[in-house]
Amino acid sequence: MNSQSSIRSVPQKARAVSRALALIIAVSALTYSAATLAQGEDKVKAGLEVWKSSGCADCHGSFANGEKQRDEAPTGADLRTSKLDAAALKEVISCGRPGGTGMPAFDEGAYKVRPCAGQTPGAAPDNLYPTPRALTQDQIDKVVTYLQARIVGKARITRAECLAYYDGDEDECEDYK
Repeated sequence: MNSQSSIRSVPQKARAVSRALALIIAVSALTYSAATLAQGEDKVKAGLEVWKSSGCADCHGSFANGEKQRDEAPTGADLRTSKLDAAALKEVISCGRPGGTGMPAFDEGAYKVRPCAGQTPGAAPDNLYPTPRALTQDQIDKVVTYLQARIVGKARITRAECLAYYDGDEDECEDYK
């Protein structure tokens, strides 16, 4: 092999190595993205299950549009039109909204152990609506993930959302095309 051909082969080898590295990086990114997406979707589904089992729909409705499920429950806000970000949603779910709004504090440590509404830990306000059950911080995070992914800013209720809520029951979702 003469020196001229070995000089030419170095750039060719470098290009081949660069292409191989680019391919490896692309495959890794796709694999990571798919895994992250699957984990995120699992968290959204878990948040929906917490929503359904915690009494949220009693006040806010199945699809968080303010059409409550129980007449005796307070009317919850339409979260589909809400402008709250994840931190604000977590605060409201955790601490509730005092002042007779009907929004309970789902975090049993709210006010007592963790500060709420800028107050130092102490006694909870006496005008909070009673909570159906307390939630852990992880459960609250899952509900927030669900709300951010499927509810907040999504004015229209879709058939896919209805089917997800009602575990594929077509009869429950015939109004959503």
